[in-house]
Amino acid sequence: MINTMPSPALVGASAGLVAAGSMAWAVRGRSSNLIAPSIHRGNPSRPAIALTFDDGPSESTPALLEILAENQVPATFFMCGRNIRRCPQIAREVASAGHEIGNHSDTHPYFMFRSPEFIYGELALAQETIRKVTGRTPALFRAPYGIRWFGLRAAQRRLALTGVMWSVIGRDWKWPAPRIVSLLVRSTANGSIICLHDGRTTERAPDIRPMLEAVARVIPLLKERGFQFQTVSRIL
Repeated sequence: MINTMPSPALVGASAGLVAAGSMAWAVRGRSSNLIAPSIHRGNPSRPAIALTFDDGPSESTPALLEILAENQVPATFFMCGRNIRRCPQIAREVASAGHEIGNHSDTHPYFMFRSPEFIYGELALAQETIRKVTGRTPALFRAPYGIRWFGLRAAQRRLALTGVMWSVIGRDWKWPAPRIVSLLVRSTANGSIICLHDGRTTERAPDIRPMLEAVARVIPLLKERGFQFQTVSRIL
């Protein structure tokens, strides 16, 4: 009789692949809550969506504020502490315009393989910087690169932060405006949380022109489809 049982080596390799895939999903999966609790969309029964912007504030953010004001659209800005210390007046302009401010860590590091103490320190310093400069105490947090790691759950709990991922990410750091617009129009649905960027990690004066063009073009298109723009806290 021919032995059809897989070899121990094959079984071990398969188990390793499954474990690796499970870890990747736990770390970066939009709907994963294994490492730290987070949400990635609002109520799917309501035509309310949220524009969110990561990595700011930057010297390029005021141009985005103008577009949002012209279209009377509120947004949620996930800010980095280091960028706020570089651009405090711009951070205050975001707050004064009525937009929601979330925590995006202090220096935008990768959290993988970092200690719980390091992760907490990143969140806590950003939280304090946001409070001192803007007068706001964030209730929302988005992990840099969307990467969660062990220790983040406790850090969020200590700082009373709700984790936020996204439903749609615009890839605006590498795509031209027409492609970003096409993706957003095609992928946005009730409750979508859309992730774009008004900065590039902690880079000075980043070029965000493709994103700006895309936002100016896509807001009217999504309004025509009946979507209402709200902050993340509101759509939840």
